Amino acid sequence: MAHLVITAPVVSVQWLDSNLNAENLIILDASIKKVGSEETDSKSEVQIPKALFFDLKERFSDVSAPFPTTFPSKEQFTKEAQNLGVNKSSAIVVYDDKGIYSSARAWWLFKAMGHTNVAVLDGGLPEWTKAGLKTELKKEYKPIKGDFISNYKPNLMMYFEDIKKASSFNTHIIIDARSEARFKSLEPEPRIGLRSGTIPNSTNLPFEDLLEGNKLISKEKIVAKFESLANTEDSLIFSCGSGITACVLALGAEISGYKTISVYDGSWTEWGSLVDK
Repeated sequence: MAHLVITAPVVSVQWLDSNLNAENLIILDASIKKVGSEETDSKSEVQIPKALFFDLKERFSDVSAPFPTTFPSKEQFTKEAQNLGVNKSSAIVVYDDKGIYSSARAWWLFKAMGHTNVAVLDGGLPEWTKAGLKTELKKEYKPIKGDFISNYKPNLMMYFEDIKKASSFNTHIIIDARSEARFKSLEPEPRIGLRSGTIPNSTNLPFEDLLEGNKLISKEKIVAKFESLANTEDSLIFSCGSGITACVLALGAEISGYKTISVYDGSWTEWGSLVDK
């Protein structure tokens, strides 16, 4: 059985299918429901064989924090990753049931905790099933506890005070992944009671602009999207509603060769709550 080393931030369903038996492979299902949607959390009844549920909302978030999907402590992340059987040597592929939505957040969390042998499955479960590849009814596996240890990389995550400085002094290019209508306050935020608006001096690249159907658009098209907003040597901060789809932009930026990339953890939910205008 092969010992996988993942060298790209995204892998195809065909690649994953051909490597399913690798001894160090761990497949994680990071599906969540979209904010404001009517769907249930268990929309899909099937999963990729041997997939483990990566619980973004509870086990891999600081649930004591005032805002949703808050970055967990390295101790919490270590514990929960070990409980999923993650080892220091694990090759991790993350997917979700939307295509590419919340899987990128799980990918970014692993990177922020120092694990680089990780990738997002391009097209996720929809692309896997579309290709006619084998699925199984959802089940809960009990893996052997892993030896993963978090090695937090603080430059990959940004917080409220960081964004205040970046916004005021233009030290970074802040790119918002929300839809154009939300960015321009033409439609309300999906979270009840959250005001509309934008972080001052931020620009907009809706995360869905990087997608065509379930999958990412071509690398060339992704590069063109980013080159219209920033040079490759620029420092980028990605924001969204609550730190989920900002990670889709982080994924696109990494594909495009940007080296200084970070995600604003609280995103608009925090900024819009703490700043009046």
